[in-house]
Amino acid sequence: QVQLVESGGGSVQAGGSLRLSCVVSGRTFSNLVMGWFRQAPGKERESVAAISWGGQATYYTDSVKGRFTISRDNAENTVYLHTNSLKPEDTAIYYCAARIGLISGATWSSPDRYGYWGQGTQVTVSS
Repeated sequence: QVQLVESGGGSVQAGGSLRLSCVVSGRTFSNLVMGWFRQAPGKERESVAAISWGGQATYYTDSVKGRFTISRDNAENTVYLHTNSLKPEDTAIYYCAARIGLISGATWSSPDRYGYWGQGTQVTVSS
């Protein structure tokens, strides 16, 4: 049973920062592609970032490039999302997701490709 547990969400003012964490158990973490998604009220879930097994390849949605950084620590079974220069439009529930297999520019952003999901952590950014 693969479990993903997110933490690190909270309420911040615009321009602030948060570090989201996701700890994975139940499967060899270093074999998993990891992603972060988010869902705002009344909107569809959207991709935010993803990272390959060893961390060499990373992908970001355009709206967060230059502000967010995804990283992983395979020794700690943890993936991080460092969020900087937060904007009110970043307000959402942020979900950690995992998938088996390879990552590519064509597939990283599709939620359907991820078989494991966390429960989400709320990020609220006020203006």
